[in-house]
Amino acid sequence: MDGDLGDFLRSRRARIRPEDVGLPSYGRRRVPGLRREEVAQLAGVSVDYYIRLEQGRGPSVSDAVLDSIARVLRLDETERTYLHTVARPPKKERDGRRRSARPGIRAGIRLLLDSMDRTPAFVLGPAMEALAWNDLGDALHGFSRLPADRRNIVRHLFLEPEARDLYPDWATVAAQCVATLRLSAGTHADHRELRDLVGELSLKSEDFRRLWADHQVRACMYGTKRLLHPVAGPLTLSYESLTLPETPEHTLVVYTPEPGSETAERLALLGSWAGTSAENVRAPGK
Repeated sequence: MDGDLGDFLRSRRARIRPEDVGLPSYGRRRVPGLRREEVAQLAGVSVDYYIRLEQGRGPSVSDAVLDSIARVLRLDETERTYLHTVARPPKKERDGRRRSARPGIRAGIRLLLDSMDRTPAFVLGPAMEALAWNDLGDALHGFSRLPADRRNIVRHLFLEPEARDLYPDWATVAAQCVATLRLSAGTHADHRELRDLVGELSLKSEDFRRLWADHQVRACMYGTKRLLHPVAGPLTLSYESLTLPETPEHTLVVYTPEPGSETAERLALLGSWAGTSAENVRAPGK
């Protein structure tokens, strides 16, 4: 997205103190962290070259230069990959339109989802929009009850008041979610739904604006989440996020409760409740 490279570099040099990289610190500075001149010196490039790079008007930059800058700014592996991506974004389509990457979900993936009858599972697109889910995943998040344009994990998190009740650790979940979305935005710079989502949330949510401006990038591929479901009650769920090989823009998310745990029992009850509710919808009055 426009300005991502410069904003990212500025945010990262702001967190590095001169003494962290062996430079003397002369009193109070007007801005936190390293100056552009200092980054250029330590990275072995000219000041003008680095300034043009940070302003997004530099020439095609080499891997060696990016790696040198990443070393100076002490980027981790995810941040380093993100830097390479936003520094050399994929070329836009010839007609200049922003694409909406939404390839279909294969029948085999849908069968896989349906076979997971004891674990909530769903497939997310680049904007973290829900594209497919199994019954338990639907019972947990209510995807099928929402209009297609609102089946989005991030949008729900920041714009729906009940999300703060659903996630007891809302602040942590929100930060992780935005960091993952930022990483996706670097890879899918022309994805229309992702750009529109960032624009909408930036206008409507002060929390999102603040987290987005932090430029944190993170691949949250596994972990644990606590939920307080209105029907199932408190749940503690480990999760795994798997990139689908044939459609790498799709991510399969699977919640894996500890076997025999109270959470597993509550999920089983949730599944029964969801099945009963679905039968009532299909056969009203019975």
